[in-house]
Amino acid sequence: MTDRIDQKLAELGLTLPTAAAPVATYVPAVEAGGLLHVSGQLPFRDGKVVTGQLGTDVDVAAGQDAAKLCALMVVAQAKAALGGDLSRVARIVKLGVFVNSAAGFGDQPEVANGASDLMVALFDDKGKHARAAVGVAALPRNAAVEVDAIIAVTN
Repeated sequence: MTDRIDQKLAELGLTLPTAAAPVATYVPAVEAGGLLHVSGQLPFRDGKVVTGQLGTDVDVAAGQDAAKLCALMVVAQAKAALGGDLSRVARIVKLGVFVNSAAGFGDQPEVANGASDLMVALFDDKGKHARAAVGVAALPRNAAVEVDAIIAVTN
């Protein structure tokens, strides 16, 4: 599956980033009970966090792009945690999508689609998942979006 994911990334014109190191006291991923729990991932472009608040200085399309960048980092973290073997991914179980939102902004589900659509594009039916799309007043590093994940894995 790793080769297939790499091929799909290439077809989409995307590159899997290097898994980001933690910036505080946590680990990027924990595998337990057949599940890989991936910590919240921020959107990086050219080594910098994509920042801003949806509904003020970031529009929905840019928010979707930020969510996609977060999802790419989730996959990068999963690949690192699984020793480079994405064939162990049995299913993307759930995504948590946190959107840095201005008061009154209500398009979090549309923003979250940036992450969800990428998971389906990369993992086909195994990429279809449950999801929470939550508006928050602020995110670490003033990120526009943050995404965490629960992924079912095989041994």
